[in-house]
Amino acid sequence: MTSTAATETPVRAGARAAYTIVDADIHPHALARDILPRLDARHQRRFEMFGSRVPGPPEIYPRVRNAGFRLDAWPEGGAPGSDLRTMQDQLLDEFDIDHGVLIPLQGHSWGVEEPEYAAALCRALNDWIAEEWLDREPRLRSSIAVSIESPEFAAEEIHRRAGDPRFVQVLLSTGGESLFGRRRYWPIYAAAAEAGLPIAAHTGGLEQHRGAGWPSFYLEEHVWNGNTMAALVMSMLTEGVFTEFPSLQVVCVEGGIAWMGPLMWALDEAWGQLREDVPHLRRPPSEYIREHIWFTTQPIEEPEDLGQLETALRHIGMSDRIMFASDYPHWDFDSPRLAPRLLPAPVREQVMGANACRLYGLPERKTEVAR
Repeated sequence: MTSTAATETPVRAGARAAYTIVDADIHPHALARDILPRLDARHQRRFEMFGSRVPGPPEIYPRVRNAGFRLDAWPEGGAPGSDLRTMQDQLLDEFDIDHGVLIPLQGHSWGVEEPEYAAALCRALNDWIAEEWLDREPRLRSSIAVSIESPEFAAEEIHRRAGDPRFVQVLLSTGGESLFGRRRYWPIYAAAAEAGLPIAAHTGGLEQHRGAGWPSFYLEEHVWNGNTMAALVMSMLTEGVFTEFPSLQVVCVEGGIAWMGPLMWALDEAWGQLREDVPHLRRPPSEYIREHIWFTTQPIEEPEDLGQLETALRHIGMSDRIMFASDYPHWDFDSPRLAPRLLPAPVREQVMGANACRLYGLPERKTEVAR
C-alpha cells in the first residue's frame, strides 16, 4: 500500500488505533548457521554441498538491488528477517501490534528436494522458529513448513506440530510440480483438516510463473502474482479439495485480491453449462470460494480512485475474509498506520485484526468503555 504514503500525512509516532492489529505475513529468514546444527550429519553435508532445490528469494532473478528488502532491515552480521530484536523494534513495538503470523522465507521454497532431505530441512526450520522466535516472543504465531512434494512426510510434520497452538497454519507455495488440487497433495490437506489448521498458500515455490513463462523484468515479476494464486484456487476447487475436506480453509498470501471477482463471475457462468464436467461441484463455484478462501492485503491493488477498490471488494463480497499483512521486511512493506486508510471505513477493524483473530483463534484487544 505504498501509494498512501504520498497522499496522506502519517499518524504521529506512538499513536495507536483502539482496535486489534494482526499482521498475517511477517518473514523471518533462517541463516545457514541456524539450520546446520538442527540437521543430522548426512543432511548437514548435503546442505553444505548442494543447498536447496529452489534458491531463496534474494537470489531469484529478476530481483531489485538490496535483495528486495528494506534498507534499514539489515542487522549486523545477518540478513533481513534473521534477527528477532530488529523485527520487534521495527514492527511489533513500533506499531503496537497485538499478534504477528510468521511465514519463514525458506518455507515457500524449501520442501521440494529429495524427500528425506526436504523433510529434514522443514523440521529444522520449524524447530528454529519455535526455539528462537516463538519461545522468545509471545505475540508471535507461525506457519508449519512442510515438504510439499513429499506429502507423506508433510503430513508427519503437521502431526508433529499440531499440538503446539503457536503454529496456526500449514504453509504451501503457489508453485509445485503439479497444480495443488491434484490428489497427490491430499495427504497434506487431510492432515491440516484433521488438526483444524488452515492452509496458507504463499506466492513462490518451485514454479513461480506457471503458464506465463519466466519474466525478463522485475516489474513483471513484482506486480502480477495473481496468475499463480488464481491457478491454485481453481485447481483446488475443480479437483474437489473443498468437497473432500469441507472444513479446510485456504489463505491466499501475497497474491492480490481484486482479480477474484471476475474469476468468480467466469466460473459461475461456465459452471452453469458444464456441470457434467465437475459433478462434485453441486453449487456455484463462488459459493465454495466464499466458504473456503481468505486473503491478505499485501499487495492489495491500489487504484488512484480508492472508490474503485471499494467497488471491487463489494463485488467479491468477502471483506470478512481479508486480513492485514505488512510483508515485513520487504521494501514494499505496508505500514499498519497507513494501510487502514486504503480500506473502506466499515471494514477497517475487521481487516486489520478481527478477521485474523477469528480464523486463528487469537484474542482481540480489550478496550475500555467510556463512562
